[in-house]
Amino acid sequence: MPLIDMPDFAPAILAEFSRRNTTRVDTPVIQPAEPFLDMAGEDLRRRIFLTENERGASLCLRPEFTIPVCLRHIETVTGTPKRYAYLGEVFRQRREGANEFYQAGLEDLGDTDAAGADARVIADALACLDTVLPGRSFAVTIGDQAVFEAVVAALGLPTGWQRRLVRAFGQTDVLEAIIARLARPEPVAGLPPEVEILLEAGDDVALCAHLRDEMERTGTLTNASRTPEEIVRRLKEKRLLAGASLDAAKLDALKEFLSINVSLRYAPGVLADFARSASLPLKAAIEGFDARVAALQNAGAALADITWRAAFGRPLDYYTGLVFEVTVRGEHDVLVGGGRYDRMLTLLGARDHIPAVGFSMWLDRIEKAKDAAAGRQADTGLHRPIPRKSGDLR
Repeated sequence: MPLIDMPDFAPAILAEFSRRNTTRVDTPVIQPAEPFLDMAGEDLRRRIFLTENERGASLCLRPEFTIPVCLRHIETVTGTPKRYAYLGEVFRQRREGANEFYQAGLEDLGDTDAAGADARVIADALACLDTVLPGRSFAVTIGDQAVFEAVVAALGLPTGWQRRLVRAFGQTDVLEAIIARLARPEPVAGLPPEVEILLEAGDDVALCAHLRDEMERTGTLTNASRTPEEIVRRLKEKRLLAGASLDAAKLDALKEFLSINVSLRYAPGVLADFARSASLPLKAAIEGFDARVAALQNAGAALADITWRAAFGRPLDYYTGLVFEVTVRGEHDVLVGGGRYDRMLTLLGARDHIPAVGFSMWLDRIEKAKDAAAGRQADTGLHRPIPRKSGDLR
């Protein structure tokens, strides 16, 4: 039995999902923990309720639905394209509110028209909100992981730094710290002089031999330890990363990109102008971005109600392209969040590449927004003039 009641507007959301050619699915509350720990991101990993079975395998209470729905799709060998809908409880350690709450959502798998699927999923999210919060005005914020990755790659950083920046996308403090570090190289310190000399000479064979001798002397050369070859590889990578920096022009370009915050109706021109002024080869990323904007416009979306923030990301590691959130205009609670996660199904074991995009709805926040709206209407009613009866001369 659930410990919390399902919101009374849940059937209306399910009806909206049904009208959108979805198959409703449920997944077990107890899930294998490994996929979430590997793919969900640091923020969610800290909030998961973990346990073990009698064989010592790590399990968790379901913290979200996207990964379980994708696993179910792979296990049932269902063809694509396929649209799934869900509504059920999730469990997270939260700073505010209950640790058990309801989420509803939609996962759109296998549509190769990425721009069209992105536009459709945003339109579906807004339609569901319109159903349960009629008359409210919504603000949509979008970001694009793929565009950010393309900018970082075009700047010519070592692969290790590119990975660090991509992992930090959407985490303002972490991203700012990495950018500050890239303004100045910091050589690796604390290495023994003989190791420094061999690294500087690029003599990997002699360095491996030296490390093996030291590991044998100290008793650390065991089957469980890293091999000298692995240690040399890591030392060289660390040295390369430590010595990497961005010149002032590229650093300014990265900062300029991350400062972009514009209405989506202006975004294509702003992105093209940025690429041109920074002399960065972003043609493929721009084409994908522009195609999504065109698809949204063709779907009837009000581009003026959508904001593109170049630095906007969501705290889940599996996103690969579009990310978005929806709030009531002028308010802060995120009611819907989602995005594109094209690599996930392959990582979870799918034999073929399956593009995917979806969104989740926080029903407790939507319920709070409904209650607030009802309270405002009640307050307005208290001050409404008493209607006069026919012939009343007061």
